[in-house]
Amino acid sequence: MDMNCIPVKRRLSLIIAIGHEANGIDVDQVIDGEGLTCLPGLMDCHVHLTMDGNPDPFRDMSGDSEADGSFLAVRNARKQLDAGVTSVRNLGSQYNIDIALRNAIEKGMIEGPCVIASGKPIVMTGGHAHNMAIEADGVDEVRKAARTQLKAGADLLKLMATGGIITPGVDPGATQLDEDELRCACSEASKAGKMTAAHAQGREGIKNAIRAGITTVEHGIYLDEELIGMMLESGTYLVPTLSAPFNIAENGLDGDIPQHAIEKTKIVMDDHKNSFIQAYMAGVKIAAGTDAGTPFNFHGKFPKELELMVGYGMGELDALRSATVIAAEAMSLLDKTGSVEVGKTADLLLVEGNPLENISDVRNVAYVFKEGKCVTAKREKSPYKV
Repeated sequence: MDMNCIPVKRRLSLIIAIGHEANGIDVDQVIDGEGLTCLPGLMDCHVHLTMDGNPDPFRDMSGDSEADGSFLAVRNARKQLDAGVTSVRNLGSQYNIDIALRNAIEKGMIEGPCVIASGKPIVMTGGHAHNMAIEADGVDEVRKAARTQLKAGADLLKLMATGGIITPGVDPGATQLDEDELRCACSEASKAGKMTAAHAQGREGIKNAIRAGITTVEHGIYLDEELIGMMLESGTYLVPTLSAPFNIAENGLDGDIPQHAIEKTKIVMDDHKNSFIQAYMAGVKIAAGTDAGTPFNFHGKFPKELELMVGYGMGELDALRSATVIAAEAMSLLDKTGSVEVGKTADLLLVEGNPLENISDVRNVAYVFKEGKCVTAKREKSPYKV
């Protein structure tokens, strides 16, 4: 949407008028978007701020201290902001670093996007991403793990329903946490007013997650008509993370990515793409997420996910909605952000060009505003009117 002026009430950082409605209003700040396209701040529903896109992030993580991961998280949070991403959902970090980062950002100690944090994921013993997770087997242990994470301040619970690509020795299609274990965690989250996300790539694991009441299915590589129907009926979101396998396939052995990750990526690539297309065509709610931090999937490169979505057949408007209003719904933030509306927080992205005509124009960042503050400026002209 093109608009000239957006007045902001600084005390609460809220939008109080848009365009010509701003004339004559006494406000603290007016954002001038003349000649630019204004979007809501983008939202990435699947990131790992303590991982930075190295070829073998789990190997590197095994030697990281809590301080190492924290420094990475601060740097990567800054990269997200500079790309116009004002809200992220962090789905897994060792030491619950993302929870501490969220708190530091909210206190104004450091600058970064709004962080919806899961802290340590919950996995079966030896399961996918076990080196940064709480390992739990059986309903009682999963319940304890869920309550432990909620006590630590997690905004949502991340659960591993299947194996994955970058963990050696596990099959992406194999089930891991069982349906009763997933349901137990979903119940604990619901009682606390929290949401859930399931890493779910294989068919049976996806089915287990949907039946258990999971909020979002992450990756969803092996979807079919039955699973899509279940997602539509239950209102389950899909976060496809198309960037993750794309970047592994693009860089391969030349990028020093482990052989096991390359081989598994080759197996799943076509199914992943087809599952995304089928889900989109059927009307499944799709929220954009990159899985940033996985091999060569760098923070600050969010536009690639939208380009892949459009390249696979999604319309530009739907791609933008997946990264704004639908992402806000999936993060339970829609009452605060996700759209440019009076009363919403002034999380805004101003770009050169028009992403509704060319999705790659989201790369042309001019200004980024987080809660009414200009946190990134890549254009000399001031975005303010006094």
